[in-house]
Amino acid sequence: MGGFFGVASREDCVFDLFFGIDYHSHLGTRRGGMVVYGEDGFNRSIHNIENAPFRTKFDRDMQEMKGKFGIGCISDFEPQPLIVRSHHGTYALSTISKINNMEELSKMLFANGHSHFLEMSGGDINATELIAALINQKENLIEGIRYALDMVDGSVSILLLNKQGIYAARDKFGRTPIVVGKKEDAYCLSFENFAYKNLGYTDYKELGPGEVVVVTDKNCVTLVNPGKEMKICTFLWVYYGYPASAYEGTSVEQMRYTCGQKMAQRDHVKPDIVAGVPDSGIAHAIGYANESGIPFSRPFIKYTPTWPRSFMPTVQSQRNLIAKMKLLAVEELIRDKSLLLIDDSIVRGTQLRETTEFLYQSGAKEVHIRPACPPLLYGCKYLNFSRSSSEMDLITRRVIDRLENGNVTDEILQEYADPESEKYEQMVEEIRKELNFTSLRFNRLDDMLDSVGIDKCKLCTYCWDGKE
Repeated sequence: MGGFFGVASREDCVFDLFFGIDYHSHLGTRRGGMVVYGEDGFNRSIHNIENAPFRTKFDRDMQEMKGKFGIGCISDFEPQPLIVRSHHGTYALSTISKINNMEELSKMLFANGHSHFLEMSGGDINATELIAALINQKENLIEGIRYALDMVDGSVSILLLNKQGIYAARDKFGRTPIVVGKKEDAYCLSFENFAYKNLGYTDYKELGPGEVVVVTDKNCVTLVNPGKEMKICTFLWVYYGYPASAYEGTSVEQMRYTCGQKMAQRDHVKPDIVAGVPDSGIAHAIGYANESGIPFSRPFIKYTPTWPRSFMPTVQSQRNLIAKMKLLAVEELIRDKSLLLIDDSIVRGTQLRETTEFLYQSGAKEVHIRPACPPLLYGCKYLNFSRSSSEMDLITRRVIDRLENGNVTDEILQEYADPESEKYEQMVEEIRKELNFTSLRFNRLDDMLDSVGIDKCKLCTYCWDGKE
């Protein structure tokens, strides 16, 4: 997916910028970038971070860069930030986006006189460049930013740096977060609010849907007031958000504890131990164990010295192998035991099936699987969570397709989304048998939303129930 960070400081901003960006490394593994504005104008660096972490690749850049304003990002797709020269002057731009209507927008821009886009490897247009082109359609930056937010089908959040300061715009439905931190003589902008805490910043404000602000070292000024409608991604709490983060006032770690508690309240099995798939399943498992009274244990450990990051290669076969290599069994905690294992979700099912086989091979007697979210029935339309090209990559959709002999409609999918329906039970049982689990029970959508603790109408649930 990706994350970004920006700093406007009275003194040099590079130290804070470097570490603030690095704290977003859990959100992507392909590209990192940072740009600063100082006495010599703009200075930018972009590196491939697939084989080395951000800190390693950018250490020399940090030593050489100087400036009071800066933005940077971790990107799982396009290289950025970009430096753009237009009638708005020169500015640097970083985005977090998923643009479903990229083809239509590019055709519109060509018709309006835009001459070309630079192609990336694979033939795609750089999404950040497209957003810049939309911004440049209007007479001033503010109108341009508003226009870009309005024109995108999907989602887009923006950091834009020029010599006046840093402009930040949250997606019009708030699908991804932007928070502002403050300390003496500096402001920062961040996807994750934990990213600035150790740098001496305190929480200043969280941008609302569609809100646009500009920050300098002196202040943070709202230029466009937030809209009333919000659809923030619920999966941020379930999986993608880092445990120390909070969104809309709700702690990620606390939400996961509560999620596990609610799962335990509806369950009836009595395993010997409860465990979580590292790392995102652990907090859910702790909540389950605390509520059920069944001991929490760590029957396998993720090898973090050389496998520290959660995201993995794009090739699925490589992902499966690395997922297996990351985990080391503690056989004394597995042999002859009945285990209840919590993961954040089941997507393709491949990795969890291999994890289960791994436990059986290590002597487990039973493996009960409890995903912390409901069955995924739809591919996400709003955020770049996956490189899957088809919803048939989801194990749920493959199973449903088999059960329905290929005759799958939205009406039928709604039946499978209902945890009280016979079709739902059939689907769960087919998944259980295919993945060789002793038992399988998904978290319910209503329980998961209750665990977040904010107004349910503000939460996006499209991937589970198909509701826009």
